[in-house]
Amino acid sequence: MAKKKESGTDLTRKIRPALTPEAEENQCIHLAMQRAKEQLMDGTASSQVIVHFLKLGSSKEKIEKEILERQKELITAKTDQIHSTKQTGDLYADAARALSTYQGRSDDEEFYD
Repeated sequence: MAKKKESGTDLTRKIRPALTPEAEENQCIHLAMQRAKEQLMDGTASSQVIVHFLKLGSSKEKIEKEILERQKELITAKTDQIHSTKQTGDLYADAARALSTYQGRSDDEEFYD
Protein backbone atom coordinates (compact mmCIF):
# COMPACT_ATOMS: atom_id res chain seq x y z
CA MET A 1 0.00 0.00 0.00
CA ALA A 2 1.35 3.42 -0.96
CA LYS A 3 2.04 5.98 1.68
CA LYS A 4 -0.56 8.68 1.99
CA LYS A 5 0.72 12.19 1.41
CA GLU A 6 1.08 14.11 4.66
CA SER A 7 -1.47 16.81 5.07
CA GLY A 8 -0.87 20.40 6.11
CA THR A 9 -1.98 19.59 9.67
CA ASP A 10 1.50 18.34 10.56
CA LEU A 11 2.87 21.70 9.47
CA THR A 12 0.52 23.60 11.79
CA ARG A 13 1.88 21.72 14.79
CA LYS A 14 5.39 22.98 14.05
CA ILE A 15 4.40 26.66 13.95
CA ARG A 16 4.69 28.43 17.26
CA PRO A 17 1.57 30.20 18.52
CA ALA A 18 1.08 33.77 17.37
CA LEU A 19 1.62 36.49 19.94
CA THR A 20 -0.67 39.09 18.38
CA PRO A 21 -3.89 38.94 16.36
CA GLU A 22 -2.02 40.35 13.36
CA ALA A 23 0.60 37.60 13.56
CA GLU A 24 -2.15 34.98 13.81
CA GLU A 25 -3.85 36.44 10.74
CA ASN A 26 -0.55 36.38 8.85
CA GLN A 27 -0.02 32.73 9.80
CA CYS A 28 -3.51 31.83 8.52
CA ILE A 29 -2.87 33.68 5.27
CA HIS A 30 0.45 31.87 4.87
CA LEU A 31 -1.17 28.47 5.46
CA ALA A 32 -4.00 29.24 3.04
CA MET A 33 -1.53 30.31 0.37
CA GLN A 34 0.50 27.12 0.89
CA ARG A 35 -2.66 25.01 0.58
CA ALA A 36 -3.74 26.84 -2.58
CA LYS A 37 -0.26 26.32 -4.05
CA GLU A 38 -0.42 22.61 -3.27
CA GLN A 39 -3.85 22.35 -4.89
CA LEU A 40 -2.70 24.22 -8.00
CA MET A 41 0.35 22.00 -8.34
CA ASP A 42 -1.68 18.80 -7.79
CA GLY A 43 -4.40 19.86 -10.20
CA THR A 44 -7.06 19.67 -7.48
CA ALA A 45 -7.68 23.40 -7.07
CA SER A 46 -11.27 24.59 -7.22
CA SER A 47 -12.40 27.04 -9.87
CA GLN A 48 -12.59 29.80 -7.22
CA VAL A 49 -8.92 29.33 -6.33
CA ILE A 50 -7.88 29.35 -9.99
CA VAL A 51 -9.94 32.46 -10.78
CA HIS A 52 -8.55 34.24 -7.71
CA PHE A 53 -4.97 33.81 -8.87
CA LEU A 54 -5.85 34.61 -12.47
CA LYS A 55 -7.31 37.92 -11.32
CA LEU A 56 -4.19 38.69 -9.28
CA GLY A 57 -2.09 38.28 -12.40
CA SER A 58 -4.24 40.47 -14.64
CA SER A 59 -3.06 43.87 -15.88
CA LYS A 60 -6.22 45.50 -14.48
CA GLU A 61 -5.34 44.26 -11.00
CA LYS A 62 -1.80 45.61 -11.33
CA ILE A 63 -3.10 49.02 -12.40
CA GLU A 64 -5.59 49.11 -9.52
CA LYS A 65 -2.80 48.19 -7.10
CA GLU A 66 -0.63 51.01 -8.46
CA ILE A 67 -3.54 53.46 -8.13
CA LEU A 68 -4.01 52.44 -4.50
CA GLU A 69 -0.30 52.92 -3.81
CA ARG A 70 -0.41 56.40 -5.36
CA GLN A 71 -3.50 57.29 -3.32
CA LYS A 72 -1.69 56.16 -0.20
CA GLU A 73 1.27 58.40 -1.09
CA LEU A 74 -1.09 61.31 -1.72
CA ILE A 75 -2.80 60.87 1.64
CA THR A 76 0.59 60.72 3.36
CA ALA A 77 1.70 63.92 1.59
CA LYS A 78 -1.53 65.71 2.56
CA THR A 79 -1.11 64.61 6.18
CA ASP A 80 2.48 65.86 6.21
CA GLN A 81 1.35 69.17 4.72
CA ILE A 82 -1.33 69.59 7.40
CA HIS A 83 1.24 68.95 10.14
CA SER A 84 3.66 71.37 8.49
CA THR A 85 0.98 74.07 8.25
CA LYS A 86 0.13 73.60 11.94
CA GLN A 87 3.81 73.87 12.86
CA THR A 88 4.13 77.04 10.78
CA GLY A 89 1.10 78.52 12.56
CA ASP A 90 2.66 77.66 15.91
CA LEU A 91 5.92 79.33 14.83
CA TYR A 92 4.05 82.51 13.87
CA ALA A 93 2.25 82.52 17.23
CA ASP A 94 5.56 82.05 19.07
CA ALA A 95 7.14 84.85 17.05
CA ALA A 96 4.23 87.19 17.84
CA ARG A 97 4.57 86.41 21.55
CA ALA A 98 8.31 87.00 21.41
CA LEU A 99 7.87 90.35 19.64
CA SER A 100 5.28 91.45 22.17
CA THR A 101 7.69 90.55 24.95
CA TYR A 102 10.39 92.65 23.26
CA GLN A 103 7.93 95.54 23.14
CA GLY A 104 7.53 95.37 26.89
CA ARG A 105 4.19 93.57 27.04
CA SER A 106 3.72 90.48 29.14
CA ASP A 107 1.80 87.39 28.06
CA ASP A 108 -1.08 88.32 30.38
CA GLU A 109 -1.74 91.71 28.78
CA GLU A 110 -4.38 92.06 26.11
CA PHE A 111 -3.51 93.45 22.71
CA TYR A 112 -5.48 96.54 21.72
CA ASP A 113 -4.86 98.23 18.43
